[in-house]
Amino acid sequence: MTLILLSTVAMAGGNGAKSVKTSGFDWNPVMDAIIQVESGGNAKAVSGNSVGAMQITPILVKDCNIILKKRNSKLRYTLADRYSLEKSKEMFLLIQSFHNPENNIEKAIRAWNGGPKYSVRATNRYYKKVMNKMK
Repeated sequence: MTLILLSTVAMAGGNGAKSVKTSGFDWNPVMDAIIQVESGGNAKAVSGNSVGAMQITPILVKDCNIILKKRNSKLRYTLADRYSLEKSKEMFLLIQSFHNPENNIEKAIRAWNGGPKYSVRATNRYYKKVMNKMK
């Protein structure tokens, strides 16, 4: 799956899932940097209740499924999907399309670490780490 977003992102094939509407923004450099910071690229990484290459929590999976339901999509993510790099990236893109439609990189990075109501102060170290990986 190419994650350069032209007009839509296909969400996990089959099961009648609808696409996530998004702009032509390329999130690949941000996702790649987050993956390096979170797990060093290890799709089997586990730290507390965060798992996978992007260290996704159960609450993020729940948030994704709420968004999908609001969008009348039949697709739902499972906790096991966090171990799939492709599905983890889909969840990241879904979260961005809903909480960050303006495609603000700083907001995306900080929210990935601190949630949608993140504190700038509390996410500074994480933000700097991710930005350093993007260079």
